[in-house]
Amino acid sequence: MNWRALATALLLVGAALSGWALWSQRERDAGRAEAVQRPDYVLHDFELVVLDKQGRESFTLRAPLLERDPQVKTMAIATPLFLIPPRPGGNGGAWEVRSRSGWVSADNEELRLRGAVRAESVDAEGRPIRIATEQLNVFPQAKRATSGVPTTVTQPGLILNGRRLEADLESKRIHLAEVKVRYERTAR
Repeated sequence: MNWRALATALLLVGAALSGWALWSQRERDAGRAEAVQRPDYVLHDFELVVLDKQGRESFTLRAPLLERDPQVKTMAIATPLFLIPPRPGGNGGAWEVRSRSGWVSADNEELRLRGAVRAESVDAEGRPIRIATEQLNVFPQAKRATSGVPTTVTQPGLILNGRRLEADLESKRIHLAEVKVRYERTAR
């Protein structure tokens, strides 16, 4: 056998092995790229005002960190503060809702708050209302909130503990299941 034919055969085998190695590595890299998806934008120490379809304020968000997922267009938020205003002519004041983490749906119609959730507002008479729970789903355009975990609702002279919260944020009406009520005297 000629040395040129042997060198050509070795080069062809080497080229085939290199092509196969590159091809198999490409599939592994593509899998890794999907697993480590980077946000398409990140906000630090910001205030964001989200408008509804009529151009009115749906909610305001303040937080130290927001990351938007480019695939599903949702936002993950660290220690958010949501301010949900009443509708024009609505009852009471705006709701201030805080938590350890938050998530906003792609259409901005659902907020999922997790960890040490606290929601505060005042009713039409100026009395404070507080909701404390570990999970709260808020629908700012519909002005309602839900939770399936233990929840405490506090108003002057009254403490409600229960599950399955359904709250109308506009009228300040709150429904709980499996309720335990404690009345407390208020100072006059």
